[in-house]
Amino acid sequence: MLFMVQMQVNIPVTLDKAVADQLKKDEKEMSQKLQREGKWRDLWRVVGQYANVSIFNVAGNDELHEILSALPLYPFMTISVTPLTQHPSAIAQIG
Repeated sequence: MLFMVQMQVNIPVTLDKAVADQLKKDEKEMSQKLQREGKWRDLWRVVGQYANVSIFNVAGNDELHEILSALPLYPFMTISVTPLTQHPSAIAQIG
């Protein structure tokens, strides 16, 4: 199943810089691993914000929830999830 996920990150300024830096490093490693596995299909930065729009290709709701809640920055995120399906006018096929 495909999902569009919008993530807004709000790290508190009171969080120790070293802790924040480690969380960002861990987040990058995890996101790149999921991209290599094909689960995190697309990752787009939202210009001017600490936010992204991503496309996930996972088995379903439960797998997506497990992935998102395991992200190192998850406690500092506001997340919006939209399930996607093939548009009848689309030339490219979802796979």
